[in-house]
Amino acid sequence: MLKVRQSRKSDQSVRTGEAGFTMVELLVVLAIIGLIASFAVPQVLRYLGSARTDAARIQISNIESAMELYYIDNLRYPDTEPGIAALSVRPDDQQRWNGPYLKDADKLRDPWGNPYTYKLDEEKGNFVISSLGRDGKVGGEGEDADISNFE
Repeated sequence: MLKVRQSRKSDQSVRTGEAGFTMVELLVVLAIIGLIASFAVPQVLRYLGSARTDAARIQISNIESAMELYYIDNLRYPDTEPGIAALSVRPDDQQRWNGPYLKDADKLRDPWGNPYTYKLDEEKGNFVISSLGRDGKVGGEGEDADISNFE
């Protein structure tokens, strides 16, 4: 019997002893994680912003390539009115249209969820495809800057 009591006491000492972490230890670990996050998060967000800008440039380049294919078939660029949608849906006035040149072109959005703008400059015989950046407004700097095929 004596042995049984000793084993119970040793079990209780393990339960009430120093098994686990104290509140101070947990707070120290959380503070360290918070410090690491405060340095890492801005860097990650900066990379995310530049990745979106790069993605918009690449998409504009792809739309520009599809416009060139449209030009080869139709001997002119689409008017401003149908715009980018003319790459996926045949305009009524185009008999030589051989598309679609780009699938779902009318549904294209920049990385910030805004539609790309298209404007035909008939005097110069070229076009401008642009994204207004993160803020969706003309002008800006950084992620808010406008992006176009004439940068």
